[in-house]
Order: sequence, then structure tokens, then C-alpha cells
Amino acid sequence: MKTTQLSGSLRANVGKKDAASLRNAGMVPCVLYGQGEQTHFAVKQVEMNKIIFSPDVYQVDLDIEGKKSKGIVREVQQHPTKDTIQHVDFYELNDSKKVRVNLPVRTTGAAKGVLNGGRLNMAFRSLSCYGLPGDLPEAIVLDISPIRIGQGIRISEISIPGVTILDPASAMVISVKMSRGAVDEEEEEDEEGAEGAEGAEGAEGAEGAEKNDSDKSE
Repeated sequence: MKTTQLSGSLRANVGKKDAASLRNAGMVPCVLYGQGEQTHFAVKQVEMNKIIFSPDVYQVDLDIEGKKSKGIVREVQQHPTKDTIQHVDFYELNDSKKVRVNLPVRTTGAAKGVLNGGRLNMAFRSLSCYGLPGDLPEAIVLDISPIRIGQGIRISEISIPGVTILDPASAMVISVKMSRGAVDEEEEEDEEGAEGAEGAEGAEGAEGAEKNDSDKSE
């Protein structure tokens, strides 16, 4: 996973009034849990926005008044109308303990089916993965170049060393659907082959007819 750093300050009090005053001061109330006692702290809103409103998943190196920990964002509470961050839960990581993380799905290449006029359908923007922090990649990158119209990539076809994908194995992650005016290359080649065969048969028939006429005239 990608890594980033955050510095926080311990919260003197835990409660709604304290949380409201922190937000008014441009801070976000947070909690770190998962490895022993919970730690309540606060982080600058501006710094938190960079992590939360990002398409990437981060391992966050936390420095809370000198105490250093590694964590991932587990839950985010946002204001119902303003979408501002109200509270963030961090899960503390242990290098020897597996963790569940939603990793983004990225693509590389241009699908053959799309080049032939098909429509790319991405059913999963992220996949639920389970593994040691050191084995988890930044993203799941899929090469879609070979995909033709009517084809796709299922979860069962994705392999990441040391990582288990928790979503259903039979689920299609990405596929190319038929659209109006689309022509599959294989079908096109088959049609051309059939036309070529018909042309050859016609030519052979014409040659045979010419030979028969020539024999009669003799």
C-alpha cells in the first residue's frame, strides 16, 4: 500500500462538546484501535482531507505526540449535508497480523472489444482483500488488452501472492458489452473467411463449366 504521514495531538477530553470545539478549530477527532488500548487524538482537517478524499488506500504512519503507530482508515463519519469529515476511526496495523482492506481496481491497456465499438463495464471499483500489510499492493492492476466483446475478467482469475480476495470468486470484475454498431473481430474474420471460401468455390465452378464447354466443342 501507499504510505503517508499524519501528526496528531492527544485529546484531553472525550465527548460531544470537546469534539465540536475541535471541529470549530479546524481539527478532526480520531480514534486508533486494534492493538490494545484505544488512543483518542485529533488531526488537522486539511491534512485529513488529503487522505480521505483520495482514490488511493494508504497505510498511515501516525505520530501522536511522539508515540508512533501504523494504521489504516477503517471508518469515516461525514456531515450529512456539508460532507465535511466529522470523525475518523483508524485500525492499528501489526506487520505479522493479516488485515482486511478494500483495494482500488485499476486497468491498463485498451480492450480489443472497446476498439471494435464495445462498451467497457466495470462492476467493481475496489475489491475486499485480506493479507499481511507488507503483501498488500497499492492497487489491483488488470490488463484489459485481450478482452473482446462478450468477455471479461472474473475474481477467480486474479492472483495476488499472499493475498486473498474476499469477494465472490465467480463475480465479473470488468467486461466488454455489445453496443450498437459494434463488430467483434473474430466474427469479422469468420465472415471474411466464409466469403473467401464462397469465392473460391464459385471460381472452381466457373472453371469447371468452361472446361465442359471446351470438351463439347472438340
